Amino acid sequence: MAGYILSGCSAADLRREHFERIGVKYICFHYMMDDVVYPDDLGQTMPAEEFYARMAKGAMTKTSQINISEYEDYFASFCKQGLDVVHVTLSSGISGTYNAARLAAIVTQERFPEREIYVVDSLGASSGYGLLLDTAAAMRDQGMSAKELAAWIEQNRLRLHHWFFSTDLSSYVRGGRISKTAAFFGGVFEICPLLNMDSEGHLVPRKKVRTKKTVIREIVDRMEENAENGLDYSGKCFISMSACREDAEEVARLVEERFPRLNGKVLINDIGGLIGSHTGPGTVALFFWGSERTD
Repeated sequence: MAGYILSGCSAADLRREHFERIGVKYICFHYMMDDVVYPDDLGQTMPAEEFYARMAKGAMTKTSQINISEYEDYFASFCKQGLDVVHVTLSSGISGTYNAARLAAIVTQERFPEREIYVVDSLGASSGYGLLLDTAAAMRDQGMSAKELAAWIEQNRLRLHHWFFSTDLSSYVRGGRISKTAAFFGGVFEICPLLNMDSEGHLVPRKKVRTKKTVIREIVDRMEENAENGLDYSGKCFISMSACREDAEEVARLVEERFPRLNGKVLINDIGGLIGSHTGPGTVALFFWGSERTD
């Protein structure tokens, strides 16, 4: 038994059963839909299908980060059990939750000076953040101490690649990231933005690709360019998607066809309420281990 808790948050977009199977705890974000607050609890309160169907009908969403008080209670629950904590947060490049968790850890350790709480910024999101937790759990099971595991995550987190594309630009308009005019012409010309996460954990547009068929091939090409050992990649590959399972399954099919040494089948997850409130439906994200992200 490790003697410490490895934890993350619901924005890692893994199924509840997955968290339970690998022995990783999680704390939930919240989102608001049409002025009603819901926990981002891996689809338990509101299944992904309902969430995106309501968004497609015009439901408005807002999100809020986990506050310091919530983190204090969460960390204290483990410290009371005599356990240290390694907590990995959603990227500081897209959320303030890392700072909230770090401040809460300081306060909690003052209450429990015999305990250690390590807070690590994943510099990742969605099931890429989830793949980082999945791999960290394997390292924990191999006997790493809490301090060693926190250091390993910090040293390796930028080797986790995050690539995204979207076929529906309506949520980008609502969020003010693109204009209605840009979205109109994007729809007319079937533009699908290709994005990735940079070395500071920000989501960065990389290319405007015409047609969904082309961007599906393009995202798999990016995996070939960046994956550890190229076409001989033997690690795990996760995908998350928002109400576009057929597109995600086509990406998975191409990945499994092109990377025959893959560690198991590609795992497809739903993008949860927190991340989905910003992406809306029509987003596919691909995650794998590779060369270090440097830009």
